[in-house]
Amino acid sequence: MTAEIYIISGFLGAGKTTLIRKLIGEAFQNSNVALVENDFGDISVDAALMKDTNIEIREMNSGCICCSISGDFVNSVRDLLEKFRPDKIIIEPSGVGKLSDIYKYCLDRRIRELAKVKAKITVVDVRYCKKYLDNFGEFFQDQIENADTVLLSRTNEYPDKIEGASELINNLNTKAPILSKTWNDIQFDELIPSSRKRPDYKALGGCKISKRKHEHKHSADEIFDTITIRTKRTFTYEELTKFIEEIDMRYGEKILRIKGILRSADGNLNLQYVPGDMSITTCSTSGNMLCIIGHGLNRQDIISVFNGGL
Repeated sequence: MTAEIYIISGFLGAGKTTLIRKLIGEAFQNSNVALVENDFGDISVDAALMKDTNIEIREMNSGCICCSISGDFVNSVRDLLEKFRPDKIIIEPSGVGKLSDIYKYCLDRRIRELAKVKAKITVVDVRYCKKYLDNFGEFFQDQIENADTVLLSRTNEYPDKIEGASELINNLNTKAPILSKTWNDIQFDELIPSSRKRPDYKALGGCKISKRKHEHKHSADEIFDTITIRTKRTFTYEELTKFIEEIDMRYGEKILRIKGILRSADGNLNLQYVPGDMSITTCSTSGNMLCIIGHGLNRQDIISVFNGGL
């Protein structure tokens, strides 16, 4: 039987891992599922957090799938298919990965013999659509243009951003349905490409198509910086909050994503940060890792703040 591949794309911090948990827990709970996790850096925080799902996970770090590890990606997926015979494979590429490249590699004969791409879903945070398109269009635009379905996140908190985000997405992709309702109300079938017509959005009526084309093709490591920190220290909530505040003050919008699993006296802490939003929660996963992604970052300065500034 041919396995189904689901590619869950989206820029840094959009909500890809949250969607994957929803799929595994609701739509795929009776299936044999494998997950390919790719993080931009030396560690995969998301892969560590997903280990409590008891599914087969393959981690691919130190780059994005669309860069130097494309051959390893094809071999890894082929190996998964042959050894574990999954019904479904979920691929979560790095937030700075290009969906077009990932899809291309999934069409490789070695994969195509055993599996087919069922859906390419891109998650978009309504708060940062314009900002990310303006500043990182080569990557952000590619994720939207090549999606079968676009799923908006943060719509509950920022309903006033939905119309603008939908119009921007429509400028780049006129075929993919744009889902903006609460994730709890979204049914699995809505995420899958079908012959149904695209929903009508009042905000999109008469919208002119003016796609932006980028003349240069860059790899993620040419544009983005990633800093990996491993530590055996224990932290308090207050210490981690102070670190985020200090880094935010020094670098501002140059910081795009911080995530990690760190120790505290009372257990493990899951730190998640995107500009304007920080979350520190307890988790069952043990770890001693922190990953910081941005542009124009000073590695030694950030490590110094983390090690000596708390």
